[in-house]
Amino acid sequence: MTVTIREARPEDEARWRELWAAYLAFYEVTVDADITDSTWRRVFDPASAIAMRVAEIDGRVMGFALYLTHEGTWIRGRDCYLEDLFVDADARGKGVGRALMDDLVSTCKAKGWSRLYWHTSEQNRTARALYDSYVESDGHIRYRITFKTRGAVGAGNPL
Repeated sequence: MTVTIREARPEDEARWRELWAAYLAFYEVTVDADITDSTWRRVFDPASAIAMRVAEIDGRVMGFALYLTHEGTWIRGRDCYLEDLFVDADARGKGVGRALMDDLVSTCKAKGWSRLYWHTSEQNRTARALYDSYVESDGHIRYRITFKTRGAVGAGNPL
């Protein structure tokens, strides 16, 4: 079994929506349909800071990493924020999450982004263990932000 990481493509939309729905259910979060639609559109908008990498096993998308870049506040350069990472239940424990993280760390270093950071909930011990294994000092700062929020997310109720 080989995990292949690549940029998202428009033809990934149906599979991404399946995984996105499972991701939202896992975290017990609801979002307005227009937010999901907007997120997908922004992945392919060259003016958007949002991008997505997907993980494939045998040609089937089994996970995704949504991230965005922005100007750093305490360094001249860009920061990379891992917004969402999710792995299909059938692919968990097969290295998909680690492959997505390795790819993102490599991308950050190659592009000279100053730091990579992410969030995860206290409840998700698996994600915390994966992400925490990437917190290291090698001249490239990586760290986790813990949150406790669960519930509806929308225009009136941001995380």
